[in-house]
Amino acid sequence: MTTYDIHHNESESQFETSVEGQTAFAAYDLEEPNRIVFTHTIVPDELSGRGIAGQLVKHALDYAKEQNLTVVPQCSYVAAYIKRHPEYGEITQ
Repeated sequence: MTTYDIHHNESESQFETSVEGQTAFAAYDLEEPNRIVFTHTIVPDELSGRGIAGQLVKHALDYAKEQNLTVVPQCSYVAAYIKRHPEYGEITQ
């Protein structure tokens, strides 16, 4: 499996990666006190099926865990990821 270079673009409130000139991202809103609401995960159709969304969400959830943020999985993909990876259940609201 290819590992993608994911970075936190704080000015855009998203975790993102560029692949073949296209950007995939997991967007969020920060709320007080210490909550991160994941609003949507976008992977262009041409890049689907490569595991990019999963890597984006894992990176984002690891960041939330490190920052002691409570995760609100408004995005259905993030919610499904958490269901498949119960180790993130403790940080989820």
